[in-house]
Amino acid sequence: MKTLVIHPQDKSTEFLIPIYMNLKSFPDFDDVTIIRGGQTKNEVDKLIAEHERIIMLGHGSPGGLFSVGKFNGNESYIIDEHTVPLLRDKECILIWCNANKFVETHNLKGLYSGMFISEVGEANYCGLPGTPQDIVDESNNYFAKELGSVSERSLDEMYHHIKYTYGILTESNAVAEYNNNRLYLN
Repeated sequence: MKTLVIHPQDKSTEFLIPIYMNLKSFPDFDDVTIIRGGQTKNEVDKLIAEHERIIMLGHGSPGGLFSVGKFNGNESYIIDEHTVPLLRDKECILIWCNANKFVETHNLKGLYSGMFISEVGEANYCGLPGTPQDIVDESNNYFAKELGSVSERSLDEMYHHIKYTYGILTESNAVAEYNNNRLYLN
């Protein structure tokens, strides 16, 4: 499966790398392109058109995936409403804060997150004040490791695996519980 990973380089989202770092080792995923920045929006759009599965990771909003200044041009987003027609017939994985609102607004299909706590400040904002960094780190690392362990599978298999395995962590980790309740598949 031709797979494109769009993960703007950003120290605060490096924990997401395990989601895709082993994809090239699977026989059915011999054509994997990983972009972390440097391309123009048009170049990214062309890559999207050429791939079957699009994995989009990082910081975002209901408006799309932030470019965080890593791509050529002055766009705030590397994935936005203009990208939607290219994503319609793709197998999409969208992990960023409020990706659910982007997916629902544009009637897209895939595996995606709602508000996703990945930093202590976000935990405070989302009603988990006093959450220590180690709890956030445990949630982040466990989520990425578990999703990465099945990243070559169908979206349905990925979704059920992550809901179950990440769900185990929810018993002792309030951040994982918050995030697990905001993972979706359609």
